[in-house]
Amino acid sequence: MRTPRLSRRAVLVGSAATVAATAVSGVVSPVAVAAPAADGSAYRWRNVVVGGTGFVTGVLFHPSVRGLAYARTDIGGAYRWDDRAGRWTPLTDHLGWDDWNLLGVEAIAVDPAHPGRVYLALGTYAQSWAGNGAVLRSEDRGATWSRADLDVKLGANEDGRGAGERLLVDPRDSDTLWLGTRHDGLLKSTDRGATWAAASGFPTKPSASGQGVVFLVAVGRAVYAGWGDGDGTSGTANLYRTADGTAWEAVPGQPSGTAAKVPIRAAYDTHTRELYVTYANAPGPNGQSDGSVHKLRTATGKWADVTPVKPGGTTDDGSADTFGYGGVAVDARRPGTLAVSTNNRWADVDTVYRTTNGGRTWTSLKDAAVFDVSETPYLKWGDDKPKFGWWIQALAVDPYDSKHIVYGTGATLYGTRDLKRWAPQIRGLEEASVVQLVSPPAGEAHLLSGSRDIGVMYHERLTASPARGMATNPVSGSATGLAQAGARPSYVVRAGWGDNGNGAYSNDGGQTWAPFEAQPDIAKDAPGPIATNADGSALLWSFVHWDGTKYAAHRSTDNGTTWSEISSFPKGATPVADPADPALFYAYDTDTGTLLASTDSGRSFTARAGGLPSGDAQFKLVAAPGRSGDLWLSAKWNGLYRSTDGGVSFSKVASCWASYTLGFGKAADGADYPAIYQVGSTDTITAVYRSDDEAKTWTRINDDAHQWGWTGEVIVGDPRVYGRVYLATNGRGIQYGEPVR
Repeated sequence: MRTPRLSRRAVLVGSAATVAATAVSGVVSPVAVAAPAADGSAYRWRNVVVGGTGFVTGVLFHPSVRGLAYARTDIGGAYRWDDRAGRWTPLTDHLGWDDWNLLGVEAIAVDPAHPGRVYLALGTYAQSWAGNGAVLRSEDRGATWSRADLDVKLGANEDGRGAGERLLVDPRDSDTLWLGTRHDGLLKSTDRGATWAAASGFPTKPSASGQGVVFLVAVGRAVYAGWGDGDGTSGTANLYRTADGTAWEAVPGQPSGTAAKVPIRAAYDTHTRELYVTYANAPGPNGQSDGSVHKLRTATGKWADVTPVKPGGTTDDGSADTFGYGGVAVDARRPGTLAVSTNNRWADVDTVYRTTNGGRTWTSLKDAAVFDVSETPYLKWGDDKPKFGWWIQALAVDPYDSKHIVYGTGATLYGTRDLKRWAPQIRGLEEASVVQLVSPPAGEAHLLSGSRDIGVMYHERLTASPARGMATNPVSGSATGLAQAGARPSYVVRAGWGDNGNGAYSNDGGQTWAPFEAQPDIAKDAPGPIATNADGSALLWSFVHWDGTKYAAHRSTDNGTTWSEISSFPKGATPVADPADPALFYAYDTDTGTLLASTDSGRSFTARAGGLPSGDAQFKLVAAPGRSGDLWLSAKWNGLYRSTDGGVSFSKVASCWASYTLGFGKAADGADYPAIYQVGSTDTITAVYRSDDEAKTWTRINDDAHQWGWTGEVIVGDPRVYGRVYLATNGRGIQYGEPVR
């Protein structure tokens, strides 16, 4: 299950539907960086390769250019397919910290008459605490962008995010664009997306909690709009159309009933002049238990039910086979040939159905599918083979190759060129929301990672997906903790969400794992961060529910066989082990702004320094490697603090205006202190910095083209390679930077 992943709340208030355009020169407007920051062009940034790992919510082949396609994701930006290279190119990495809410892509549109033009509707959350949306427009396939800020909110990571494209170039006029919103009706632009206003004549009234316009599709010279707030059970309209761009009407005779409550996607067969619409009883991707597929012969207004399989049957083991329908894509070369996907079909597993006769008969492509996931082994999820997929709402047929079909899932993008053999078509598209990073000082792997949705991974190489896939024994979903013993790097522990136990330990640096033999009762419902002391003899596990409720931490000295509660540990705090002294642990109580320490390997904690910043659970306490009692506290806009006496006292670091996360790497030649890496702010920009002189001065090491939205979770340098740094992002996977030699 993929839940909203970001708690940082930037509020930008807008009330009208009219917006102003912001011109962008190149990728992003130049930003002055205050001294001593320097230009980041001396660093090269790349993704640590995993391959996908997130929800691909839309795929769009360009109808006029062979080999050109675009993909959108719920939190990880948009991509362009490079057919010659066989990989995806990210298009929105230039969006910075203040624009974190724009990394979710609600919709993509292309102009069939102008192959260079592409448009993105951006906005991750439509909640009151999130910023407003924006539309990016490009004349060069996304190499450079111009931007129009909206006064309405979009919701690319909310329910309904896998629905059809809500953005459309008008089929009669390339200067006119339409944008469907969730809560603010239909918008229209007559200057190629530079300014937007409410469309007149659209007959429905949006609600504060509904889906609004769920798709827009060109049908000849007409435009059809799916409406997600209609009540299909009573026949209330959920499909509208306009022939002239001014007058809208409900489409007559449209399907009603629970199975047709919410239109999800639509596709038009220009040969047969038939519009195909998929429906479900909820917007998805979760919560669907019924659905259908219908087609409309637009010349006559006649509807037909062409549903491949009616939901509601039973599987071989007697489970209820409930699901909705999601993706639909027509074959531009063959009349009456199209594909549709099921969605939320957990009992019998989702599939893609294909027909060559307009829906009279269907073939399930799952039945003959052969998968090769050797390039991304994590897709086996600890089993012998991968599933066909889940959350299948993005579906596309190559207009130049009838047997080239791709579909998105909650973790990848699969493709076939013969309707039988399938493999991930995901190179370059990395969408993990990363929450844990460890760079070991020795061993085969230079990196261990923990992410939401896909758990923990052991990266033998940075340029290939981990050969072992996700950590198993047990398999867990989102990682909540990952820690290595400072003086015994072969010993690693992890924690996370899972059905069969949440914690495990490793004696070989994270290559193989053994589950804790027991765990506190609260671990199943509220797994939190975990730590191990310097020699691996003691574990501390903190517990925090996803709703923010904090629970007492527990301690184990036998690899998780038995646990005891630590009443003196601040509930919900992150335990931090001293990297050199096994007797020492630390914890920062964000409620009171107090540093607590243990001198008995975590049995008890007492307060040391107080009066520190409080009230924000996102403060980061980090111990400098190889040094006892050397602690650094990233206090966000309160700056950076340091203690060299184990938290008895702290002093504020004068060189730092704001610090969000901090880590250490190999020292520079001639330096006697590790390199420090930080995501922090000057008075003008939030960026990635490095210090080689114990935080006296900082050098900016990223640039305006490489910002990746919100990056405040974790950063760590490589203890064996000077200058190499690993950065966790909320939707663009793991970025790693290295100085250009």
